[in-house]
Amino acid sequence: MPLRSALVVGGVAVTLASATTLALASRRISAEESAYSAPSVGRCTPLQLNRSAVLPGTNLAVSPVPDSYDASAQTQISLLGAAPGAIADVRVSGSISGSHGGRLDAYSQGDGASFVPAKPFVAGETVTVRGRVKVGAREQPFAFHFVVAHQDPIAYKPTATTPHDPGEMHHFHTRPQLLAPLVVETTHASGASTGDLFTAPYSGPGPSGPMIFEENGNLVWFDPLSGGLAATNLQVQQLGGQPVLTWWQGEIPPQGFGEGEEIIDNSSYRQIGRVRAGNGYKADLHEFHITADGTALLTVFDPIDCDLTSVGGPSGGAVTDAMFQEIDLKTGLVRRQWTSLDHIALSESYSSPVGSSTKWPFDFFHVNSMDQQSSGTTLISARNTSAMYELNTFTGQVLERIGGKHSSFKLARGADTAYQHDASALPNGTISVFDNGGVPKVHPQSRGLVLSIDPKTRSETVVTEYEHASPPLSAGSQGNVQVLEDGDVFIGWGAEPYFSEYSAAGQLLYDAHMHGSYESYRAYRFPWTGSPSSPPAIAASSSHGHVTVYASWNGDTRTASWRVLAGPGASRLTPLSTAARSGFETAIPTSLTGGYVAVQALGPEGAVLGTSHTIAG
Repeated sequence: MPLRSALVVGGVAVTLASATTLALASRRISAEESAYSAPSVGRCTPLQLNRSAVLPGTNLAVSPVPDSYDASAQTQISLLGAAPGAIADVRVSGSISGSHGGRLDAYSQGDGASFVPAKPFVAGETVTVRGRVKVGAREQPFAFHFVVAHQDPIAYKPTATTPHDPGEMHHFHTRPQLLAPLVVETTHASGASTGDLFTAPYSGPGPSGPMIFEENGNLVWFDPLSGGLAATNLQVQQLGGQPVLTWWQGEIPPQGFGEGEEIIDNSSYRQIGRVRAGNGYKADLHEFHITADGTALLTVFDPIDCDLTSVGGPSGGAVTDAMFQEIDLKTGLVRRQWTSLDHIALSESYSSPVGSSTKWPFDFFHVNSMDQQSSGTTLISARNTSAMYELNTFTGQVLERIGGKHSSFKLARGADTAYQHDASALPNGTISVFDNGGVPKVHPQSRGLVLSIDPKTRSETVVTEYEHASPPLSAGSQGNVQVLEDGDVFIGWGAEPYFSEYSAAGQLLYDAHMHGSYESYRAYRFPWTGSPSSPPAIAASSSHGHVTVYASWNGDTRTASWRVLAGPGASRLTPLSTAARSGFETAIPTSLTGGYVAVQALGPEGAVLGTSHTIAG
């Protein structure tokens, strides 16, 4: 079934409040300000969970959500749902910091604006926002408030990785610094899809970085990172009608989330964008979607101080608030922000707050995917509640729970997930998800699932299950399921460094793995044409009086053969021989005994695609 559509009236998923309620709204704010200006020590959850982001009587969905306790001191005031010119007289005041000047910056989509304060707020204070917005022919005043959280910064000390097992990594004459993981193909049936494989290995003996490889394990492209940085979630997306590479890179603290930014490269591997989280946060590693509206969705993890005695934790503890933002790619403004603490009870978690601290915050939710639908709903997955949630995209409210402690649906045998990742709504109404089931151990092994939800019987059943038979895999973290255009299913096994493709019916068509301790958060299969802006690389070695020339071109997918140019001088080169491309690096024996050499990359029809530097032979 399709995910349930939100009620949409005039483009706004909300029912307008009565005139009486509108008249009381501003007075209510004033009456409650004194209570919120001195909030309970350590409080991090709102008095009312799952409140709508839409202000009564208006078309405005705002963030921070009214009456929330988890706002950032550097937050914008996001006002989404009205033309920028319809929003006026925005006034912002902190109970400690006083009146805040700022500017009202419009979203490039023309459907709202953010008030960007000129100075940060103060932790623990109540912020009151007032303004006016045009609703039809009338101008409607609005007012709301929120409380600024005490941030709990997590210390991170990178650990250097020292290559210690040459058998785990590629070694190339032309690019000795790449040190990409070796990939071993073990299964390749005739019905497998075409396309390269996209991953981002880390935690191994070599450097982390985004990596593309061919089905047979040959490397296509690797971009090794330095300084303790890691990469995740390499995939092909569309930006402005063109395919681009996107990935996250940054630091991964031991607490299991990311602090970094999203990178966008074009097909020449030139960086054309860096997308950062707003409101003073850093982008998390779990999810990044570019939308057709010129926006991007990304996840954020924010540890804040919190009194956890209500769920058995310490009074001076901390909780990790998992959230996602929609960023206007043109302006960098935050159009919307959804936070778990505003909508989900701490008691829904299968993680325990006992023993948590400000160093190891209570990670009660742990969002790891989001899938925004044209129907007006968004499907998200949370690892630590073992549940998927259907949200009203505009109001942010939870509509349904799939799994977890309070599931809206009766789960058929085998349909329950545990610590799952990567929930996606498929065009036929089913849901794909990677069911980890391990750490703590719940299922015998991890699996890919396609689930069907029946709205009449309020039940959920398994359509297809995909398991890795040999060896059985139990991924304690990470993992994804990608349904390909031909109906095949591609699975990245997360903490287990395997990549598999299955037919829709469950037959294993392709299987490969990396050696050793490497892992990859997700893995994908995509068609891809890479045309690097840098020249091909060349190296040469001499043995028994003859020279072997080595040629490679990091990221190129077009080269069919290599032509060796040679001559007595660097400016006096002529064609010597050609050789078919053989993997990432092609070794070309020659009869040279000296002089200078270069290589040219040739396309299938013999056209010159690129020429290397000239070196001594």
